[in-house]
Amino acid sequence: MANKMHNGAIKSMYQRARELRNNSTHAEIILWGYLKAKPLGYKFRRQHPYAIYILDFYCHSLKLCIEVDGNIHTIKDVKENDLIRQKHLEDDGIKVIRFENSNLVEKPELVFKEIESILQTLTNEDKRP
Repeated sequence: MANKMHNGAIKSMYQRARELRNNSTHAEIILWGYLKAKPLGYKFRRQHPYAIYILDFYCHSLKLCIEVDGNIHTIKDVKENDLIRQKHLEDDGIKVIRFENSNLVEKPELVFKEIESILQTLTNEDKRP
């Protein structure tokens, strides 16, 4: 039976994820500095294999994926692929939020504040009967 956290990711995805962790962008390093401190007590993984994808940052307990988008994500084909990927993840019950590299580099505190707000909202939704 496949691990639900990884949703059947194949072995080569783990090697690719390791390579990505070892070659993080500046924006990813900034965000990881924040997320590895477990904001509001939530654990995140970086470059997490999931099915046929590698998620930039993933919190399994909230089923939350945080993607960090560089300039390449403004290209039409890449944008279309991002939408398809996001739909697949959302179909699996994963919430996807995206931030541009420039926002993380120029105004990280605003990104962190937005993430905390999202974490709080998701926490409150979990507590509803």
